[in-house]
Amino acid sequence: MKAMNRAAIYAGTFDPITVGHLDLIERAARIFPRVILAVAASTSKQTWFSVKERVNIARAAVERFSNVEVEAFEGLLVAYARRKGVAVIVRGLRAFSDFEFEFQMALTNRKMAPDIETIFLMPKEDFSYISSHTVREIAELGGDVEPFVPPPSLDALRRRLGATRPPGSPAGKGRSRRRSG
Repeated sequence: MKAMNRAAIYAGTFDPITVGHLDLIERAARIFPRVILAVAASTSKQTWFSVKERVNIARAAVERFSNVEVEAFEGLLVAYARRKGVAVIVRGLRAFSDFEFEFQMALTNRKMAPDIETIFLMPKEDFSYISSHTVREIAELGGDVEPFVPPPSLDALRRRLGATRPPGSPAGKGRSRRRSG
């Protein structure tokens, strides 16, 4: 096995990347000399954006960080970490409700790869309620998502929805986002 370096991996679907993700990336970038933002190519989640789109959106969103790189990965995260020679996985905990899933995942990863550590970071309180899922739902229903996402994500959401008006603008132009019930 090759020697591990002082880099960290922050993995997720990032569909799309949010200001909460960016907060965790900034925190990790202050701690580690190199951070790999690993965009999951295969996921059980139904994503709005292709892996290529998610990588491009994330790259645009993190370009201000000189020590952060973005790439897609497939398969087990611990296997990817080993291929990259990285011994630290960074995970975010927004709320207590995240803890059970993240704890189970960290213990599973530890069982498969005892040489790889998981470190949990908490976002600023202002970002603790933001998720990509919530952002997509707000955007789909015509709400204003600008406070929750960086400009590259906002642009991508607008393109995805085929909006001729920004999410949250007065109705009139653009397609209806009302759900039938």
